[in-house]
Amino acid sequence: MTLETTTSPAAAATPEGAPRLAAHELIARIDGRAVIAGDRVPSASGETFVTINPATGAALAEVAKGGAADVDRAVAAARAAFESGVWSRRDAADRGAVLRRLADLIERDAAELALLESLDMGKPLSQTSTVDVPGTAATFRWYGELADKLTDEVPSTPPGSTAIVSRVALGVVAAIVPWNYPLDIAAWKLAPALVAGNSVVLKPAETTSLTALRLGELALEAGIPAGVLNVVPGPGSVIGRALGLHPDVDALTFTGSTAVAKKLLTYAGESNMKRLSLEAGGKSSNLIFADVEDLALAAEKAAFGAFYNQGEVCSANSRIFVERPVYDEFVGLLTTAAEAYRSGDPLDPASGNGALVSESHADGVVAAIEAAARDGELIGGERIGRDGSTAFIDPAIVAGLPLSHALHRDEVFGPLVVVQAFDYEDDAVRAANATDYGLAASLWTSSLSRAHRVSERLVAGTVSVNTVDALGSTTPFGGFKQSGFGRDLSRHAIDNYVGLKTTWFQHA
Repeated sequence: MTLETTTSPAAAATPEGAPRLAAHELIARIDGRAVIAGDRVPSASGETFVTINPATGAALAEVAKGGAADVDRAVAAARAAFESGVWSRRDAADRGAVLRRLADLIERDAAELALLESLDMGKPLSQTSTVDVPGTAATFRWYGELADKLTDEVPSTPPGSTAIVSRVALGVVAAIVPWNYPLDIAAWKLAPALVAGNSVVLKPAETTSLTALRLGELALEAGIPAGVLNVVPGPGSVIGRALGLHPDVDALTFTGSTAVAKKLLTYAGESNMKRLSLEAGGKSSNLIFADVEDLALAAEKAAFGAFYNQGEVCSANSRIFVERPVYDEFVGLLTTAAEAYRSGDPLDPASGNGALVSESHADGVVAAIEAAARDGELIGGERIGRDGSTAFIDPAIVAGLPLSHALHRDEVFGPLVVVQAFDYEDDAVRAANATDYGLAASLWTSSLSRAHRVSERLVAGTVSVNTVDALGSTTPFGGFKQSGFGRDLSRHAIDNYVGLKTTWFQHA
């Protein structure tokens, strides 16, 4: 298997003002070694694996295939750094300044990181350059600004005594991140963990390790001390298990499937009862009421909520419930809006979507689309072969499925949305809540009272009213039920990585 050297004319489609960067130039300098104790190192076994560009099927680079021995090395380095105090006891304002410097470096290398993310994951460069990379920098900068504003508490105590409640870093944090937003979600985990003074071992997804490894290098350049941030690529079944069971990991944060989240719960129980924060699966609903002010806008946003990033989004609004008087019109508008998300070359600015993360994942999505065609009324959903890859799938809309159908319950993680008519508000809410998940939901209405009433009843960590999939640095993101627990983003994410410590002074 040869490393890919194809150069697309669109490889220069980088943010305005950014230097042109051809794919072959970037591929030639990829370093797939792990980041442990401040050094780029091969795996202890010397083994590697090949990471693939899903848009072409060609090899990008060889990456260190980490194992349990590499986890031990990384955890030992993280523990040594934590105990030394070089980061954990550093002034909070200084830690914040380093994170802000890291944000600056991410912006400096934005063109490189955006192209690397697109090549490794398959998503459009137009998205990685305008959303993923800027969002990553913004997350580190936001927590860097927060660093010296995290205060302790002095609660009321009896006369003659004083108590201080401190938020103390837990120690060594393991962070396991998914393949759909490799860089962005890594920042969601790393920034709050690091700003609190922890050391971290980051495990990127096996299929999308490249930007995480580059981030580890940039962190060292920014001034994060050796051992404070380690990056160990490799199979989840090996690295994830070793981190979950490791007795010297104090906390573990995870984004991924519910099935893996449940394994991590078991590992924590079998080892040292490490603190867990788990953002798992989703099957989010979008409720469209007939009184919506702008049905065309609702359809446009619904297409975004269902099909953006090839539908590979944990909070994707993959079920749409439409009040019957506007159902037919809405389906027509949604079908039109879906055209903006047809798949194409990820390096072409005109492409609405790119490739799914792998051909094997595309196989699973196609199986779901075939079930939709068999049991309901299917619009779209064609699988397309291009440039040596069959990982391209156009948006699929399916109607006429009973609420008991698997596609109303199971997460597909692809560009497939189920549309269902409803007659009564109670029925819509009941159907929206009839899943094992509770990550996100949306609703569209011009009635303020209905907006409050329905959003209160929807079981979801985030409810977006007259928009879809709303999130930001200042608001927590996470779910209920089997979507997990703990929150990313906002000040609340700090709680994943600190413990409350009471110090009581008796002075009279």
